[in-house]
Amino acid sequence: MNIKDILAKIGSMEGPLARQLLMTGLITRRLEERGKPAPVLIGGLALSYYTREVYFTADIDLAYADREALDEVLQELGFAKKGRYWVHSGLDIAVEAPGSALAGEDARPETVDLEGGLFCVVIGLEDLIIDRLNACKHWGSEVDCEMTELLIARYGAEVDWAYLEKKAAMPENDTLAELRALKGKGAP
Repeated sequence: MNIKDILAKIGSMEGPLARQLLMTGLITRRLEERGKPAPVLIGGLALSYYTREVYFTADIDLAYADREALDEVLQELGFAKKGRYWVHSGLDIAVEAPGSALAGEDARPETVDLEGGLFCVVIGLEDLIIDRLNACKHWGSEVDCEMTELLIARYGAEVDWAYLEKKAAMPENDTLAELRALKGKGAP
C-alpha cells in the first residue's frame, strides 16, 4: 500500500485503537525508509493495546530520540504542530513524543504486525506495568491503579516477575510492596 491508500484506510476505520496503531505503523515505515529505527509506542495507547481497548486514549505517545526525523515524517504525513502535539485534523489523530528514549526500560518490547506489511513497536508489558504502578502510587491515579490490577490479572502468568520485582524495588520506583500485593491478588 502507498501512503495515500494507508491514510485513506485510516480515515475509513471505525475503531480508535486500530486507527492509531495503523498510523503508528505508517510513521514507523516512513522513519525506516530514512534509515531510522522504529519509534516505541508508550503511554495510554500502549495501555489501550495491552488492555484491548478497556482503556481509551485520544493520542499516540511515542518515545523517539531523533525528533528532527520524526517531525519531518509527521509533517510529510499531513500533521501540523499545535503546542506539544502534532495534529492531523483530517484524520482526528494527535501524536506526542514526550520522551526521547526509554531510559532504563529493558523489558522486551512487542512488535505488532499490521496490515499492508506495516508494524509498530510497543513498550514491553513489564515496563508499562511499572509505569502505571508508579502513577498509581506516586500520583494517586485511580485509573492507573485499576489498569495495573487489570494488566496483572490478565497477564500475570506471562510476565517476568523477577524483572518486575527488580524494577519495583529501585529507589525511583519504590513500588515493590504494591506489586507483591497485586501479584498475590491476581497472578498465578
